[in-house]
Amino acid sequence: MMKITSVTAKPVSYRVPEGQNVTLGIGRAVKRDAVLVKVETDEGIVGWGEAHHGRCPGAVAKLIDTTIRELVVGMNALEVVAVWQRVHKMQLASHGMGTAAAMALSGLDIALWDIRGKAAGWPLYRLLGGAARPVKAYAGGISLGWQQSPQQLAEEAQSYVARGYRALKLRCGDTPARDVARVRTVRDAVGADIDILVDANTNYSLDDFRRVVPAFEECMIGWLEEPFTPHDYRLYRDAATRTTIPLAAGENHYTRFEFTRLIEDGAVRIAQPDASKAGGVTELMRIAAMCSAWKIPFDPHTSATAINIAASIHMLAAVDNPGYFEADVARHNPFRDHLGGTADRLDENGCVRPPEGPGLGLDIDEAFVDAHPLIDGPCYV
Repeated sequence: MMKITSVTAKPVSYRVPEGQNVTLGIGRAVKRDAVLVKVETDEGIVGWGEAHHGRCPGAVAKLIDTTIRELVVGMNALEVVAVWQRVHKMQLASHGMGTAAAMALSGLDIALWDIRGKAAGWPLYRLLGGAARPVKAYAGGISLGWQQSPQQLAEEAQSYVARGYRALKLRCGDTPARDVARVRTVRDAVGADIDILVDANTNYSLDDFRRVVPAFEECMIGWLEEPFTPHDYRLYRDAATRTTIPLAAGENHYTRFEFTRLIEDGAVRIAQPDASKAGGVTELMRIAAMCSAWKIPFDPHTSATAINIAASIHMLAAVDNPGYFEADVARHNPFRDHLGGTADRLDENGCVRPPEGPGLGLDIDEAFVDAHPLIDGPCYV
């Protein structure tokens, strides 16, 4: 038995340099946040996870450092399902903190899988039954926003194609007319062979949706992501009957229990759970299996740091219904580049492969973590 001896949350932040702020449907990005989770064991093996910040990283970190820690210290670090179930029972199933608890559990769970891989000497994808196969990637993350003109957006898109990406995701959720103009300009610039995806960040009304769909269909859009707020299931069902474009959602749904309805409603055809939100590796593998039964591809949403990025690639290499890996191509993201190794190197075919080191395959630089303390305040304005 390998006992959990310590669980520590490390909220981290950085300011987006002025002039590199991306605007999307939820506002203008002014900083990036994350909550790293460090789990220590009595055998000296340390695991790292990433909990999503939930726009309030200090609160998520406090929950981890108090309630979550007290629930799991002393448990077997290798029994990830038992740990997951205890936190779910005591914190999510009754009188808990809802999405904050799901985020906290997510970071803990990723860290425990990192420990399992290190204990076995295996990379996570192998532990999950996968192979070091290529995973197709798209240029996404906090990029390709609508703070710029259509021509500037097209130039940014072309720069990613030049780097080898065969797919990219545009941010919409502005006015329908301006969204259509941007999509058309980018399609003309990159040609028909590049897959263009669009993300409204929950900022459309049904009327907005009706106005953009004809042009988006004409431009051969690969998917329309989160046109509506996550629990507006009725609108998703209505919208799905009005277009041939697949609707995508899931980054704001938590645990397999919320995905059950999302899948069974039949409106969403691209599932996008986030490992740092929806319950960690344990739960995302369950969600991927549910999606597989419904012939829905698994396209995980990625969060801010190399930890979530690596976990996402490992899982995509281990499921039978992999979709795209979302590469964060933001111009400035030190948590992607300097935290502990780069997991998302693109090959000549626009694909990435999972890291080969044990666990997540990262070597976390704690001095770097400590040099980026929490910055209070909203990350979008």
